[in-house]
Amino acid sequence: MADVRTQLATRVRELLADALGSARERVEDAMAGLEEAEDRLARTRAAAARVRPRVGAERDERLADIDDRHGERIGVLAARAADAAAREAPGAAGAPWEAWQATPAPYDEPPGAVRVGAVRLPGVAPVPALVPLLDRGHVHLTGADRGGADAVVAALLLRALGGAVPGSVRLAGYDPEHLGGGLAGFAPLAPAGLLTFVGPGGLTGLLDDLVDQIRRINEKVLAGEHASLRRLALATGRRPEPWRVAVLLGGDELSRHERAQLERVVRTGPSCGVHLVVRGIALPDDPSVMRVAVDADGARLGTARDGSGGLPVRLDPAPPQVLVTETCRQVAAHVAAGPPPAPFTALLPPDDEMWREESSAGLTAPIGDGPLGRPVLLTLGDYPPHALIGGPSGTGKTNLIYAWIGSLAARYSPDELEFYLLDFKEGVSFARFAQGKRDPSWLPHMRLVGINVNTDREFGLALLRFLAEELRRRADAAKKHEVTKLGELRAVDPDGRWPRIVAVVDEFQMLLAGRDAVAREAADLLEDLARRGRSQGIHLVLASQDVRGIEALWGRPALVAQFTLRIALPKALRILAERNDAAQSLPRHHAVINAESGLVEGNEVARIPGASDWGTWSELQNKLWKMRPPHAAPARLFDGDAVPRLADAPDFAALAPPADGGTPAPGRGPVALLGEIIDVQARSAGLRLPRAPGRNLAVLGTRVDEACAVLDAAGRSLARQHRPGTARFSIACLDPEADLAARGLFEALSPDANWYDEDSVAELMAETAAGLRTGGAAEPHYLLLYAVDAATGQLSAQVDGAAGLAHLRHVLHHGPERRTHVLAWWRGVARMRDDLGGPASRTDQIGAWVALDVQGAELTSALYPAGSGGPDWYPRPWRGLFFDRAVHRTAQVLIPYGLS
Repeated sequence: MADVRTQLATRVRELLADALGSARERVEDAMAGLEEAEDRLARTRAAAARVRPRVGAERDERLADIDDRHGERIGVLAARAADAAAREAPGAAGAPWEAWQATPAPYDEPPGAVRVGAVRLPGVAPVPALVPLLDRGHVHLTGADRGGADAVVAALLLRALGGAVPGSVRLAGYDPEHLGGGLAGFAPLAPAGLLTFVGPGGLTGLLDDLVDQIRRINEKVLAGEHASLRRLALATGRRPEPWRVAVLLGGDELSRHERAQLERVVRTGPSCGVHLVVRGIALPDDPSVMRVAVDADGARLGTARDGSGGLPVRLDPAPPQVLVTETCRQVAAHVAAGPPPAPFTALLPPDDEMWREESSAGLTAPIGDGPLGRPVLLTLGDYPPHALIGGPSGTGKTNLIYAWIGSLAARYSPDELEFYLLDFKEGVSFARFAQGKRDPSWLPHMRLVGINVNTDREFGLALLRFLAEELRRRADAAKKHEVTKLGELRAVDPDGRWPRIVAVVDEFQMLLAGRDAVAREAADLLEDLARRGRSQGIHLVLASQDVRGIEALWGRPALVAQFTLRIALPKALRILAERNDAAQSLPRHHAVINAESGLVEGNEVARIPGASDWGTWSELQNKLWKMRPPHAAPARLFDGDAVPRLADAPDFAALAPPADGGTPAPGRGPVALLGEIIDVQARSAGLRLPRAPGRNLAVLGTRVDEACAVLDAAGRSLARQHRPGTARFSIACLDPEADLAARGLFEALSPDANWYDEDSVAELMAETAAGLRTGGAAEPHYLLLYAVDAATGQLSAQVDGAAGLAHLRHVLHHGPERRTHVLAWWRGVARMRDDLGGPASRTDQIGAWVALDVQGAELTSALYPAGSGGPDWYPRPWRGLFFDRAVHRTAQVLIPYGLS
């Protein structure tokens, strides 16, 4: 048992020794590991101590880099903000005062905001501080710094004026405390109607007017088609209404009505171009209101009424007073000069649409654009049939006629439309429509152009007679086809040529001046054409710059009533109805178009394009000229100041000897051309010289050149109808002043001409009379006697048993039946009567006469049996009165051909 215990104890001791040894080893191992860990920690700490300075430097560099990049980004954002502000407020809206000048922007570039100061950020350039105004909203100024607020008001108004088209911004000032003194620099705008001051107690009226303007613009201008004037301007390029800026600088407490009206303006004004700049009056909260709080320590921009949350701004100084005043003067002067005309091309259709219109029902074409940018149309047809144009000198009457003619001519071909133009004022404004030296082209629609006819009322009468004859021709054709109107006639007679006719008579009152036969007949023809012309497509356009021209019509109400289309230029009088004064406030280049006989409700205002420039018109005319049909011919151009040439006369070119080489047929005889008749067609005044009693000519008057010209044309035209050697011409000149002209004719007619002077004229008379007594000459004999009355002494002498005057009388009485004709110039009616036998002598042997500087009363019934006391004739330079007993009922005015 003891052994067992001994063995067990020994075994236990062995096991304990083994376990203790193992634990010691583990402890030793752990201690070794701890020492190793402590050694690593020491090494780590040493390494960390060595790395720490480097890590701090990198961190600082990284933070500095972050700061730099943040600063650059701020600078970029500031630069972008500055660029955006420059785009939003270019030119006058944002330029500094030292470099400021007006920079008007067109209407299709809507205005942006305007600058009032700058936002300053540390480390970057200042950014402009902008305030929206025109087409954007209202500005409300608060704060204690009144001077700063006044500077903001001046800056807002000046920048708005300078950035808009002159005249498109209108100001209204309400300053009850200083009576307009706060806006004194803008006073030059007042005479041009761009600034009105409202006195104390006038706020109610001002607000009421603004509300009325807003209502009118919404109802009649925007009319539901556009949300605002800004959108309308962007769509059309035109702004029909100005911006209205009301500056309200304090006052008493507002009444309930005033407060309500003010709130209406705040809500609805910006879309209609009505804006408020207010100080001293509370404005309601609204997104359109920008508030500027101005205090001694600075200013803040925002929309909150209490000024909280606003952007701090450093305000610009007030604009220099001289800059404000001078700018306003320039704007006012520009407005006084009137707006520029619209481009002429705005009236014309595209090239591929020219001459596409058809005129059966009438003529319609634009004359300009209206307030909304839409074309204003002029119509001539059954209604309105005729037009009346009026306007003082310099208001654009001729330009309007150009524009209307161009607009019509571009739409209707010459087969659809013809023009007849007559200008009674001095000038050649209508000459461009005819072929000329400067421009060989002509307007294909033009059939007649009369210029410088201020002293030739007979030409106007001739035009009316021509139109009356055309009216009769068309009426006869309509009766034949059993129709009544031009459109119906064209439908049943498609092969006929029935264009509409537009006759324009400028300064038409000249036709109606005086109480003579011309005025009476012209008035009667005008009334008949105005009454019946509409149905046959003949339209009258009468124009006048003198109120007397219109007054000449009032005595004929039936005539005036036909002119239902009235066109009144600025300051025109008596064109519109009595109570219609719309023309008195028209700007330049505008006209009131009224197709309701001038009644107010028919008013339509049009801006008339500039069509009077030669280059502008010539481009269109050349284009239409190249399109002309093959049968087109140049218009007849009658220039009252020009002297016609015999060689250019169509009647002279048509003269020729008989084909068989003999003389003209018996009963007709050759024709002596004496001058050009004042007529629509280019015709010559001709005197037929058949073998019949009295076929002699007397030229009466003292004007040498004109008398010589008449005889010269007569001699040359007669010679053209005879082959050489088949006629004889005897030329006698008894006035030294006429010698050169007479010898020129003698040389032109040689060798068939013989020359006689005062010493041989008696022998000529005796020789010719003797030949007549023995049977007459074998060939036609023409005696062209220059100043025959100067040879009275020589003709009183006895030649072949009788006085020379007796021989002259014998030739006058018996010569024409034997182909001997006298064409003589007497320097007075009395002298001619003396040579014919005295005051009681008969004048039958003088079958025709041309009176030059002879009063109508001198042409007594013996010479002019058609009336008592002679014709209505008042002499004027280079004109003559021609009367042929065998042909005429009344005398014709002629223009002598120039000496060849």
